[in-house]
Amino acid sequence: MGLLRNIADKLKGKKQEAIEIDYNPQEEPEGLRRDDVDMHDKKQRERYVKACLEQMAEASKELETLGSEYNLVTSYLTDMEEIDALPPEIREQLGNMAKKIVDIEDNQKQQQNKKKIMSDEEYNHMDRLADCMPEGCDKLKEAEDYQILIKKDLNRLDGEKHAYIYRRNELLNGQKNMKGIVGICVGSMLFLVVLLAILSSVWKLDVQIGYLIAVLIAACVMTFAYVKFGEANRELVKVDKAINKLVLLQNTVKIRYVNNTNLLEYLYVKYDVDSSADLRKLWGKYEEEKRQREEEQQRQNDMDFYQASLVRLLRKCKVHDPNIWIHQATALYDNKEMVEIRHGLIIRRQKLRKQMEYNARVAQDAQDEVKDMVSKFPEYAKKILDLVNDYERALA
Repeated sequence: MGLLRNIADKLKGKKQEAIEIDYNPQEEPEGLRRDDVDMHDKKQRERYVKACLEQMAEASKELETLGSEYNLVTSYLTDMEEIDALPPEIREQLGNMAKKIVDIEDNQKQQQNKKKIMSDEEYNHMDRLADCMPEGCDKLKEAEDYQILIKKDLNRLDGEKHAYIYRRNELLNGQKNMKGIVGICVGSMLFLVVLLAILSSVWKLDVQIGYLIAVLIAACVMTFAYVKFGEANRELVKVDKAINKLVLLQNTVKIRYVNNTNLLEYLYVKYDVDSSADLRKLWGKYEEEKRQREEEQQRQNDMDFYQASLVRLLRKCKVHDPNIWIHQATALYDNKEMVEIRHGLIIRRQKLRKQMEYNARVAQDAQDEVKDMVSKFPEYAKKILDLVNDYERALA
């Protein structure tokens, strides 16, 4: 029966050593006591036997776990002895590699503590646009500058247009005034002719000079009005042409304005910015962040190289678990650190040994108890052994 084999055999094959253990019985749970059990009572007897079997099984399971950990700790200590026994030139190689690893780790920690230049979302966004940068900044800035020029042109053209419209209204008002003057002149001439006719017929006065003067005045006024009206007409033609030309220019500039506005809106959406200054600032941050990430990647590549080299060299030196030295590289060049790690492992092994001895003792006591019951109560021996077999099958 496998469960009734001597549990203490699990300790065989382990390296024996002198260990001082502060043992306090009060720290351990009280063992099974048969004095309180009526062995002739079937239920009590079976319950007691099962308790012994469970105690053996639990102790055996714990011994297996502790044994694995004990072997692992022992292998670490053996590895340290192997490293201590290496030739000086090999130790120097290990120390140099370990120093490189520790230096890179310290550098990585310093970089991790630094505030990030930009978020991952911003970085990924700018990384997707990297192919069209920094030309994209120049293109956006050019579009913004062109937008300012277009607005200035529109404002200038609008001002010129309003000036021509104002002049056109002035000319039209001038022509209207000339028409009024002509009308007044004609009316005055008619009145003067009638008056002279009355004077000539009633008082028999010679009014020929009056007629001549009236005609002369009317001719001068009409000539003046005609000249001014003609000048206004000619200037109106020029003003209308200028206004039409300005309207055409405005339409052309407005088309450019609409196209450039659409281009700006597209570029703002494409680059997810509000201005070329924001884009240039983001690009500068991206370049700095990219440089830092490339340096970090290079450090990681160096770390991988030195770690792989360290593990490879330790494996050649017959070290059982070379990978663990990646995480305690300082000990390979700092003897004080090596002593502290060794001391910690020895303490761990002592505690494991203490737990193993305790569980072995518990299992042995339970085993001895079952054997003692079989020998002292032969009439129940078969039933007790049947319980043992049933328990072993259940565990299997």
